[in-house]
Amino acid sequence: MSFTAPSARMTGIGRVLVIVYAVMALAATGRSFVQIVRRFDEAPLAYTLSAVAALVYILATLALIFARRRGWYTVAWVAIVFELTGVLVVGVLSILLPALFQHETVWSLFGRGYLFVPLVLPVFGIWWLRTHRPVAVERPVEAVA
Repeated sequence: MSFTAPSARMTGIGRVLVIVYAVMALAATGRSFVQIVRRFDEAPLAYTLSAVAALVYILATLALIFARRRGWYTVAWVAIVFELTGVLVVGVLSILLPALFQHETVWSLFGRGYLFVPLVLPVFGIWWLRTHRPVAVERPVEAVA
């Protein structure tokens, strides 16, 4: 048994999810690039976390696009669970230890600077992955000559 992608393209909520992830990837990448180039010495932890968030959004976007393949499906799970964990940990730390995050990151205060999309997005991503598992496809057995 192998897992393969059906020929149908992603539609509906899956497509919207990928588009939102792609927008977040672009926004986080742009933000982290500017922060690191201009003021990295002011808040290295915060700006490094913004870069990590950007990489996670890029990976999650690609993984969701190819999630009908078993390997990419697993990568999507790892990226989205990592994202949710990052948002929750950085969100809590930015409230409890504000001195660590004097400069905001993508995930500071649970993504407040991005209208809390970073907090809600992985929840929808996990829901989508749970309801759109790769389909097992049986391969025909070839006759032995």
